[in-house]
Amino acid sequence: MTALGEDGSNSKPRIGGGFVDSGLRIGADNWVPDPDTGEFSRAEPVSVSTDPNEYKYELQCHLGGGDFDTPCLGRQLDCKDRADGAKGIPVMWLSRPRGVPGAVWAHHSGPTCLYDPKPENLLPRIAADIQRQFQNLPVSAGSVVAQPSPNTLRGAETNFYAEAAEQQFDVTMFGQQVHVVATPVQYTWNYGDGTVFGPQPSMGGPLPQDRWGEKTRTSHAYGATGDFQVVLTTSFQGTYSVNSGPPLPIPGQGQFSTPPQGISVWRSLTRNYADDCNTNPQGQGCPGAVTPR
Repeated sequence: MTALGEDGSNSKPRIGGGFVDSGLRIGADNWVPDPDTGEFSRAEPVSVSTDPNEYKYELQCHLGGGDFDTPCLGRQLDCKDRADGAKGIPVMWLSRPRGVPGAVWAHHSGPTCLYDPKPENLLPRIAADIQRQFQNLPVSAGSVVAQPSPNTLRGAETNFYAEAAEQQFDVTMFGQQVHVVATPVQYTWNYGDGTVFGPQPSMGGPLPQDRWGEKTRTSHAYGATGDFQVVLTTSFQGTYSVNSGPPLPIPGQGQFSTPPQGISVWRSLTRNYADDCNTNPQGQGCPGAVTPR
């Protein structure tokens, strides 16, 4: 496979024989097979074809849109650049009867190498589709940690914090190798009781056990007892690079949520006792006291 553009920077022939990136339609009958070699070339614009079929091509492993058949990519035809520097791509040729209403495209020949003198710059296609691709990546939102957990007390501050990290992915878009880096930048906490905090930049952090109950940037005090489901949504900023090129920003942000994490909120009871447990270990409320039957 070759790289992107026709200006000597990165370049790649168009996907599908019917379109160029200007959006203008080139008639499928502009492609004609050589009767001796079977190789296809573009017909002269003023020529009139006597072939009963019209033709177009598709990349060998292309499934449509930006999707490719991954197993097929591993065994696709290897098209070497020609001696004159022309870039080659593996394609399948399709044909259908010319001028027949409702005729469908069917396999004609291939795979074979196509050397197209007018390659399409695929960077605009990738740029237009990269946000959708980014949102569909298996980015992990991270995990939620609660202190204390899995039980906490009503009215007390429960410290929540996130554990999230930068992630990297390699994907294929329009036959090009695209490297994506996803970096967590904002966090939204849904505490499960109707309270939502964020999006905001703090992922919080752990407290030593002797400081549990202190208010933190991401802590929450539940006003009622019960079982609640806490969900963290992490917003990621992304960059992408095509064929080892420079990193480019992905517009907007991708948002990914953790599975709900349960936490039980209990109530606490306070009682006052007159006994000193050091003096009277059997006193009411002391650890050594005998519970009356």
